[in-house]
Amino acid sequence: MVIRTFFSLLLLIIAAPVFAMSQVQATVDRNPVVAGEYFVLDVTADDDLSANELDTSILLKNFIVGRTSVGRSTKMVNFDTTKETRWQILLSPKSVGNITIPAFNIKGVSSNPINLKVIPQGTTADKAENVFMRISTSASDAYVGQLITYKVKLYLAVELQRGVLSAPAIEGAQIKQIGEDKDGSEIVDGRRFRVIERTYGIIADLPGELVINGAGFSGDVIIEAPRRGGMFGFNESRPIQTAAERQVIQINPIPPSYKGKWLVSDIAVLKETWPEDVSEFEVGSPITRSISLIASNTDDTSLPDIDIPLTEGLKAYPEKPVRQTFVRDNQVVSQYSITTAIVPTKPGTYTLPEIRVPWWNPHLKKQQFATLPERTINVIGSSTATTDIPSVDNFSAVQGRGYWPLLSAVLGILWLITLVLWRKAVSANRAQPYTDDDNKSQNTKPKTNAKGLDAIIDACDRNDSSAAIVAVQGYFSERLGKFMTLTQISGLSEQLSAALNKLQADKYSNHPQAIDKKSLMDAILAYRQPDAGKKSLIKQLNP
Repeated sequence: MVIRTFFSLLLLIIAAPVFAMSQVQATVDRNPVVAGEYFVLDVTADDDLSANELDTSILLKNFIVGRTSVGRSTKMVNFDTTKETRWQILLSPKSVGNITIPAFNIKGVSSNPINLKVIPQGTTADKAENVFMRISTSASDAYVGQLITYKVKLYLAVELQRGVLSAPAIEGAQIKQIGEDKDGSEIVDGRRFRVIERTYGIIADLPGELVINGAGFSGDVIIEAPRRGGMFGFNESRPIQTAAERQVIQINPIPPSYKGKWLVSDIAVLKETWPEDVSEFEVGSPITRSISLIASNTDDTSLPDIDIPLTEGLKAYPEKPVRQTFVRDNQVVSQYSITTAIVPTKPGTYTLPEIRVPWWNPHLKKQQFATLPERTINVIGSSTATTDIPSVDNFSAVQGRGYWPLLSAVLGILWLITLVLWRKAVSANRAQPYTDDDNKSQNTKPKTNAKGLDAIIDACDRNDSSAAIVAVQGYFSERLGKFMTLTQISGLSEQLSAALNKLQADKYSNHPQAIDKKSLMDAILAYRQPDAGKKSLIKQLNP
């Protein structure tokens, strides 16, 4: 019985079917196809095969061969097992006309050849395409340094699973994406397409022909698979690839008649922010001036730096310029902004000269200028009686003019506090009874305001320029018995003037440095009151 069972199993094993490939089929996802566009060639064999069993080199003569993907499947129905290997190949025809996709031979089994019709781009337009691209440029000819906007629109009539939109390939030019991608929809020939739009900026470096090899797209889309004898259809992922057509733009050189730093733009203007509500400015009080150069259809790196010349008696402390590019009303706009603190050092009337920035108008083909007119300002001596303190109600207005007016007000408050404390100290000293010991100490020891010097030294050690300025002003106000402005202190000696100028420059500089404590203290200690010697001489003659 056991022997019979063994032989029965052996006969079943021998009679079991042996899998062998018997069929190779080749199909395309559409026919006709558009020249330059990619389509999918499917090659299917009814066996489990390795990927390199299919030789695609026979396609290179007439096609550009793109990505190839391989998939395998096994099915069992009523103990009937079938296996399948499927190649999906992206192809793009090299020429227009009738092209034959040759038969593929795999292990002695050949597929059927396919007669393919290739039509020129634009004939049946894009209504037969599920995925296609359209591009537009802002100019057919441009100048060196001119920004050319290159807009790409990707049209999708099928669901996108994944994909990559690549930038156009260009030699001899700079290219970068401007703004973010836009996602919308359009109806083309009665079909609704999802549209992904991207904008690039191209700037040519050299004159001549600029060849733009179109942007490309490669990805996978979801399509409905054909039914194969079942009740239900299933969706499947299919690779797809497309590219925009090649373009050539003529780049013109810089005209010989142009003078100045080269800037080409559709329009360029200069704008200024200035404290218009102030008619007179005080010595030592910073004036905030902001200047912006705004240009259309140009890149922020092409905008020149703005030079602001000043006359003697005015010092400038510019901040770091700010450059930016943005899209507004479908136009690329670039802006260069610089804010400067102008500090008057002497009273008088000053003229800020006109600012002119040359630029080239590519539409009118001539040089033009963005200008700011000259401005006259009146500077008066520093006020010692009153100081304008911003109230809560007009704080926002002070903020609008920048932080310099607020900083000046804060320093004024500190100076007033120092003056009040000094006056209290003087009153206290006068109220104390006079003694011989006091007279001796005055005759033998000069008045140096040790506490005031300590405050200056402490501010220098902390590298606090604002505190050092306040301490110096408090020291000399107490030493000379009257309120002293920085301008008055600078007039006491050339050494003090140089030290205070450097201290102020460090305070308003974009790159502040450590306070030169030695030079400042040397200048302070080197100062001698003009009449100090006379008083000591009189005391010597009249003991």
